[in-house]
Amino acid sequence: IDGNAPGVESKSIISYLPEKTYLDENQKIAETLDFFADFYDDFDRSRAVQMLEKLKKEVYEANMLLPKYGLVTFTWGNVSGIDREKELFVIKPSGVEYEKLCPEDMVVVDLSGNVVEGKYRPSSGTPTHVVLYNRFRTIGGIVHTHSSWASSWAQAGRDIPCYGTTHADYIYGKVPCVRNLTVKEIKESYEYNTGRVIADEFNQRGIDYNAVPVALCKNHGVFAWGENAKEAVHNAVVVEEVAKMAALCEMINPSAAPAPKELQDKHYYRKHGADAYYGQ
Repeated sequence: IDGNAPGVESKSIISYLPEKTYLDENQKIAETLDFFADFYDDFDRSRAVQMLEKLKKEVYEANMLLPKYGLVTFTWGNVSGIDREKELFVIKPSGVEYEKLCPEDMVVVDLSGNVVEGKYRPSSGTPTHVVLYNRFRTIGGIVHTHSSWASSWAQAGRDIPCYGTTHADYIYGKVPCVRNLTVKEIKESYEYNTGRVIADEFNQRGIDYNAVPVALCKNHGVFAWGENAKEAVHNAVVVEEVAKMAALCEMINPSAAPAPKELQDKHYYRKHGADAYYGQ
């Protein structure tokens, strides 16, 4: 029998076993199987650690894009990314200044909200991420910010209408602003219920979370998501820009109407879906 695990030199199975005298062939076979079960367990653990280290680096780099694009002040934001196979996600630690962060500071959390690894406490918004990863099963990264223009719409309690093609290129229809939490929801589990209210609102309105990868939380801020942490940041940048454009549009023309649906559809579907043709 050959050992064909990745990174393992192919050789006879006997060469891996300690020399000893076996009582019978069955004992020899049983101990051989136990040995390789332990070997593959160790190999899987090592591979899992390597994958999480890669994800930590990706999430760290995505977090560092927030100050680069002017989406955060001080520590007002966070990014996470998930390994769907392992059902673990990595998130920024709570309250640590961006300039002091490094990949090793990222915190590993499971989909029940338990910390699996990390020297710091995870972001205080971690329960919101837990809910969104559980409810929106195809997303791979989440961003939360208090970026000025988008958060202004959230504080006003308004959806952001699609006034133009920049918006339509990335978001299908208006950006929803979800309701305030009730007093009970705030007191019982504020961050968890924030995620639940977002997911419930999308369900109630029949919004496709892949086509509308952003949400405003009334009187609070912005959540965005994507296939991975970097794309989630990209969508957070997009919603900030379209929020700014929409606000300026209404300042210039208070009676402005949303872009025609035909134009919105053209711009969205030329970038998304089976018939998309924009880009290489």
